[in-house]
Amino acid sequence: MMFSEQKTAIQNKLSKKTIKICIASTLITCFILCFCGCINQQQNTIKVSGAYALFPLMDTYWAKEYQKIHPEIKIEVSGGGAGKGMSDALAGIVDIGMVSRDIYQEEIDQGAFWVSVAKDAVVATINTKNPAVSHILSNGLTCEQFEAVFVSRTITTWGQLVNDSSITATIRVYGRSDSCGAADTWAKYLGEYSQDDLTNVADSTINGDPNLAAAVQGDRQGIGFNNINYVYDPITKQPYDNLVIVPIDLNNNGILDENEQFYDTSTDIINAIANDVYPSPPARALHLVTKTNFDDNEVAKNFVNWILTDGQQYVPQGGYIQLSNETIQDQINYLENGTRT
Repeated sequence: MMFSEQKTAIQNKLSKKTIKICIASTLITCFILCFCGCINQQQNTIKVSGAYALFPLMDTYWAKEYQKIHPEIKIEVSGGGAGKGMSDALAGIVDIGMVSRDIYQEEIDQGAFWVSVAKDAVVATINTKNPAVSHILSNGLTCEQFEAVFVSRTITTWGQLVNDSSITATIRVYGRSDSCGAADTWAKYLGEYSQDDLTNVADSTINGDPNLAAAVQGDRQGIGFNNINYVYDPITKQPYDNLVIVPIDLNNNGILDENEQFYDTSTDIINAIANDVYPSPPARALHLVTKTNFDDNEVAKNFVNWILTDGQQYVPQGGYIQLSNETIQDQINYLENGTRT
């Protein structure tokens, strides 16, 4: 009897121990499966941040179309400006940084690797009810006039700008507060300047392309600059309400000649950029950046390769300008070789 009771007790202990082992084993298995699932999800996620200039093309076209072909891939796209895209890429926070300006030597020294994927431009903008709008649309502004407004601030009223003493309204200059390619590119068009040269003398600095456009839309005396995809409605191809693009008097003759009139629609200015009629800068190439190269990130590398090949069909659809076939082939070679040399 005693032996039977001992046997039962031992069996009970073994049963409890077996149950505990099974539970522990199940929990470990679940943990491993969840952990592996998280790792797999991270490996199939491409993080992109940076330039507002590239954001519409990346988010609306490239990311969405690529995920249709590769539903196992998740692409997360955010803005923040070219400076953020570069710093995020160099820090490894994102897989791809969008940069809408030249790559600085100090960034190359830190390991920045990039490929160029499209082209667009920066334009100056004023309000449709600006007191000097009719004169500006008829005659345009020269680079020297823009410089006097945006940098040296030697021209401070709209009447002074168009040589009409009856117009006394003060010019209110808007700039960008975020580190961005649009400001850098516009500054380079005006001379040997940087974004800081614009920011330091602006009456107001605004974060982001959409907000700067909105500021000029709400200020009859304001002037700013924007990437073209934040000036033209992608559906109508016309400038957004209350926005006027300031035409450039390219030959400095004080009159806007017929070959300088290409701002009525986005199609017009895109053709002018593509044919090198609109100057570079403020037209410029747009880049995708990573740290060192894409060789250690096959998922991101495949996406960038698709952008440079099949994805190029969406560049004109998105309101951008395609780079030449020769330039695109160079970028494909850089991507494949992992070096730009």
